[in-house]
Amino acid sequence: MASSCSCNSVNFKAASFHPNKPLAPTPSHLLLPTSKSSQLASLSLRLNQNPSQTHFRKSKAVPGLQVVASSQKGEPLRVMISGAPASGKGTQCELITKKYNLVHIAAGDLLRAEVAAGTENGKRAKEFMEMGKLVPDEIVVMMVKERLSRQDSQENGWLLDGYPRSESQATALKKFGFVPDIFILLEVPEEILVERVVGRRLDPVTGKIYHLTYSPPETEEIAARLTQRFDDTEEKVKLRLLTHNSNVESMLSLYEDQIVKVDGTLPKEEVFSQIDRALTELFTKKEAALGSLAA
Repeated sequence: MASSCSCNSVNFKAASFHPNKPLAPTPSHLLLPTSKSSQLASLSLRLNQNPSQTHFRKSKAVPGLQVVASSQKGEPLRVMISGAPASGKGTQCELITKKYNLVHIAAGDLLRAEVAAGTENGKRAKEFMEMGKLVPDEIVVMMVKERLSRQDSQENGWLLDGYPRSESQATALKKFGFVPDIFILLEVPEEILVERVVGRRLDPVTGKIYHLTYSPPETEEIAARLTQRFDDTEEKVKLRLLTHNSNVESMLSLYEDQIVKVDGTLPKEEVFSQIDRALTELFTKKEAALGSLAA
């Protein structure tokens, strides 16, 4: 997705990991900075023309991944994350949720749950689904609004996964008062996304997802039963990418002050390391603001 804006550059110094050693707790001074004097020692910012956006550049991959549940008790985080099909968004949502204990909200999962539970919104949505029509935005927006309004979301914070997907959805949420602290945008070139999607295979027995190149099946028996999703073809994935890019482009102006761009071509461990540092920095600012109000 092309963009004419000039983004900031952020360089991170990755932590060292050893896959065969127990994971050590994250140092408390990294988990919960308590004043403006607390700094992230490994974070170096180089500000260019547009201070509203941050862009993560490639650095050396880390050999392992440490995800330690955060004990931070300050103001909860409000996070939105967007990424094209095969950008690794699902993996990053799992890692973010695990560490920060955020309420993970995916509109598709929420829609299916509401239909299964027979809620009022679920009944309305089911009528459209049974007719083979798309569920109108206003119904899905109300489902998301109600989920964001629940006590656990308000107390623990939330991670809105792949939603909103259009300017109208984003505008509706904003009118209800739901604005993210940070909008994480995973960026992966189209040719890499196509390669990732076309090579995906599903094991119908276990439900595990494989990739013919990056994560091949362990045995010939498993390989023989793998199937490919009907829309995991080059032609169809390019259409999906076109729709995704158009939707994201329409929302950029609404979230320009919250956007953090992350290079999704890196190993998943390093992608999470970058996101983790951005969220930790956000906590630092929140805690500093709370401290100044209490003083």
